Amino acid sequence: MNTAYIHSIGGVSGDMLLSALIGCGLDVKELESMLHENGIFGFELEVIDDIRNGVRGKYLNVILSEEGERTRSIFQFLEIVAKSNLSESVKLKCTEIFQLIGLAESKVHQTSLKDVHLHELGTVDTLVDVIGVVWGFEQIGVSKIYCSSLPTGSGQFKSSHGVMSIPGPAVSEMIDMKNIPVFPPDDIDPPTGELLTPTGLAIVSCLAEFSNPLMNLKNIYYGLGTRNSEHFPNVLGIWLGNLYESSSLIVLETNIDDTSPEIIGYVKEKLMNEGAKDVWITPIQMKKNRPGVTISVLTNPQSKTILEEILFAETTTLGIRFYPVDRIEVYRETLSFKSTLGEIRVKIKKIRSKTVSVSPEYEDCKLVAQNLDLPLITIMKQIENEANKFFNV
Repeated sequence: MNTAYIHSIGGVSGDMLLSALIGCGLDVKELESMLHENGIFGFELEVIDDIRNGVRGKYLNVILSEEGERTRSIFQFLEIVAKSNLSESVKLKCTEIFQLIGLAESKVHQTSLKDVHLHELGTVDTLVDVIGVVWGFEQIGVSKIYCSSLPTGSGQFKSSHGVMSIPGPAVSEMIDMKNIPVFPPDDIDPPTGELLTPTGLAIVSCLAEFSNPLMNLKNIYYGLGTRNSEHFPNVLGIWLGNLYESSSLIVLETNIDDTSPEIIGYVKEKLMNEGAKDVWITPIQMKKNRPGVTISVLTNPQSKTILEEILFAETTTLGIRFYPVDRIEVYRETLSFKSTLGEIRVKIKKIRSKTVSVSPEYEDCKLVAQNLDLPLITIMKQIENEANKFFNV
């Protein structure tokens, strides 16, 4: 499961993200140990199983000591990251997130980065959230992260600068700077309150691509926010799974009306042997009503040149059309199983983690048919039936 999708239902905050990752299997003791190893103290982590408006999930309560409440600067945060034993990729992402927070705050306060005072964002829980989330995704093996569009929230909130409208100034700056897709919530009375925190927004904008991927979904885990609203579930979901394979390919096409079928068959075989994904022949009617065929070749861009050379050398064509196409693929794998006729390879097709079809490999079935002197169609049907039972199709 190398792909995660962040579903922002009740907004985004650092603790909601970290809570959801704990639901995904991130070990809280290992998280605490990693933070202590890197000189981050002044906190305790308490994991609570709870419900928000009917949705069950994890709530991570970060309890700060007097030391944890002490305000730090952006440069102190960056120094902790630079001196840590974290992987280089985690260090880079944490640095990017803290720099974004600092830059947004400097714009709001119209001051330089070194003069930014972080107020509520300067306590140790910001370190816990940022480092914990970036490290946590690495620990559970996620390499690609997507995120839904985000609800801004409505109403007002209290800050060290007084009462402010939602979204707050730092959040608004980040939305503008990172071109983040947001939407206002439905008219709810009373207002929703703050749904996007600067820390949570900085994290997702630096880690995730804002789009809705096609996924082979394995599980969904929910991180809970602090408030329990009666009007909406204050939760954030992390979907784990794998992407449906999507690839950009090229189709080469040429029309032929003066080549024998034997040559066409030979060309098709050669194109497949040289890396074509697929080759198909379409009957057409050409100029002066001459019957002909279109040779179509599906290929990766890197194989385009060699396949063009084959078409020019092996056919009478004087020109080749080409155009890009996108292809989406379901998850599939080739496995072997022991049938009553021997060891046979089969192609497994899965949708949403469920096996939906099993196809015996032609060459294996052909060999069995030749050895037993039985019709190939009989062998393939028997093996398919056995494979369906074996793989619970």
